[in-house]
Amino acid sequence: MKKITKRLLAGTAACAFAFAALSLSCTRVQVQGSAATAFADTSKPAVTIPSESLKVIEALQNSFRSISSGVLPSVVEIDVTEKKEVQSMNPFEGFDGWPFDFFFGNPNSDRDPSKNNRKREYEQKGLGSGVIVRRTGDTVYVLTNNHVAGKATNITVKLNDGQEFEGKLVGADERQDIALVSFDAKDAQNVVVAALGDSDKVQTGDICLAMGAPLGYRQSVTQGIVSATGRSGDQIGNMNDFIQTDAAINQGNSGGPLVNIYGEVIGINTWIASGSGGSVGLGFALPINSVKKAIDDFISNGKITYGWLGVSLVDVTDEYKSELGVKGQKGAFASQVFLNSPAAKGGMQAGDYIIALNGKNMNSQSELIREVGYLPAGKNAEFVVLRGGSKITLTVKIEERTDEVSNDNAKLWPGFIASPLNKKLRESLKVDDKIKGVAVSNVLEKSPAAALRIQNGDIITAVNDKKISNLKEFYEALDLNRNKEIWFDVYNDGHTISTGKYKLN
Repeated sequence: MKKITKRLLAGTAACAFAFAALSLSCTRVQVQGSAATAFADTSKPAVTIPSESLKVIEALQNSFRSISSGVLPSVVEIDVTEKKEVQSMNPFEGFDGWPFDFFFGNPNSDRDPSKNNRKREYEQKGLGSGVIVRRTGDTVYVLTNNHVAGKATNITVKLNDGQEFEGKLVGADERQDIALVSFDAKDAQNVVVAALGDSDKVQTGDICLAMGAPLGYRQSVTQGIVSATGRSGDQIGNMNDFIQTDAAINQGNSGGPLVNIYGEVIGINTWIASGSGGSVGLGFALPINSVKKAIDDFISNGKITYGWLGVSLVDVTDEYKSELGVKGQKGAFASQVFLNSPAAKGGMQAGDYIIALNGKNMNSQSELIREVGYLPAGKNAEFVVLRGGSKITLTVKIEERTDEVSNDNAKLWPGFIASPLNKKLRESLKVDDKIKGVAVSNVLEKSPAAALRIQNGDIITAVNDKKISNLKEFYEALDLNRNKEIWFDVYNDGHTISTGKYKLN
């Protein structure tokens, strides 16, 4: 009994000691059922940080606070309604007296019950972000993405302090995925215009903050670094390059600003690369320098005005470059040229490899498209091209790009893409090594090639009765300045025929 008593006393003492220790670390314990909630003691720091290190961390934190408080008032949420039309699959859709009218008819109805493929209109709601970039009098302008507001029928702009305004679409552009929305700020208070930075100065490793309304959580801020610059937008059909960041960007962040440590907008958050639809640290923002001109264009013209050169550019392989005689060169390949276009008038030919524009080296097709697009109509531009192993400088007067001229296949010469006859292609086309020339692919409808009855898989063996054996010889023979008319010898399925003559205007 004594032993048991001693054990009980020892256990009680241990419990008392444990409780005392618990009391020192927690200020209060609430017990409800079998669960306990402990509240940490706030009377002393959780960890000890050297004072000098703490000053650095606090300075960084204060910087983020200052940036956020300074920029967030210019960041808005954009709520949109978009009307969409779908084909109705219900054969009874729209009949006033369904189902009786369908079976027995309604002499008073002007609807035809035999037409069951009806279109139905519905409203789709969405949201995104935007940033205030300008104020002119009582009109405030908000920059966002085209995929946020470009097709909206109703727009509501919500400021960070809760004020709401009816928005109006000023202009939108699909090629750059940007749009400008305005609202009347006559009765608004504390409207803050964001400062636009210089995205050309952005470097990999720079600290940045992404702001917006991800998943509807308005006025959110995430922080990261610039992961890369100059990322191509080809995979989403965008002519711009992009700033890549690991700052978390999610649905709803689109149109919001990417901000540097000076509180300046350096980009517009546009898209993410993700298998799940959520942030995986691969976010992309339009460089602000690429859309500054667009703001003025939208306000003055309601659209972006692009320069037009009049060539069709394609990416080419090293093998292709070797046959052209430009192996190892960076630039953009003009596979085709529009007849009577600025390029043709300036002496540019199909087959030219463009390496520079206005003294700036061109490293890719995307870069050339972007730089030409920024050129003002009516101004001369200087291009350097490689042609037949020679470097040639051309002066071209740029014109304004319109859908009418850029989509006119009837003027695109020659109307197909020529490819080198390598081993793999010969096997595919069942052509032996005795046949020399270039293979035809991507023949365009209504083009000169289509008019000459040239088809995909044909092999061009001669131009104007002159034998050709590779790409370099083929494009040299297409000289628009030397020829008034051109015809081809075409080999296909064991037969060679001559096409009709195409007159060049």
